[in-house]
Amino acid sequence: MATSVFIVDDHYMVIEGIRSLLQNEKDIEWAGHAMNAASCLAFLKNRQPDVILMDISLPDQSGIELCKEVKEKYPSVFIVGLSTFNQQSFIRKMMDNGASGYVLKNATQHELTDAIGTVVKGKHYLSEEASLTLRKEDATAIALTRREKEVLGLIADGMTNAAIAQKLFISIATVETHRKNLLAKLEAKNTASLIRKAAQMQFI
Repeated sequence: MATSVFIVDDHYMVIEGIRSLLQNEKDIEWAGHAMNAASCLAFLKNRQPDVILMDISLPDQSGIELCKEVKEKYPSVFIVGLSTFNQQSFIRKMMDNGASGYVLKNATQHELTDAIGTVVKGKHYLSEEASLTLRKEDATAIALTRREKEVLGLIADGMTNAAIAQKLFISIATVETHRKNLLAKLEAKNTASLIRKAAQMQFI
């Protein structure tokens, strides 16, 4: 069965642009659009689409507030935030208010269809740029000591605990402690995961 998609945005060109991107998708059915929060709520009284693509800046109400209101009244409707704002605060607020995804307005057709297909399965979706923004912001919240950064760099170079201890003139036990702290701080299960997360957060 096709997924019905509704869009709330106060720019007609954006609505038409997204509609043209989705109109040939056989698994997606266009449910209509609203150009403000009041029209959106009026539409939902009679029909609930599967997914709403919701702009954050609306003329009569913030999309962040509208998202919360819609989720409280119609919990089965999935909401994907749609915005030009690639800022951590906007992304987090939308997700905290019940959105299942966040996509920027420069998203490709693939990202849009991927977002819609992902959220209807009950999963969360962040576009690549939004995801990167959150990861960068998360990295700034994690503080590594100078020595931890040194040890992390040498782990990434493939050095053993013994080799790191020798290079930094510290004991192997101290290196092991730094390694454990790094795994805990970056919430990594093993060395491969640690290096991958450190690279994502731009520590290495």
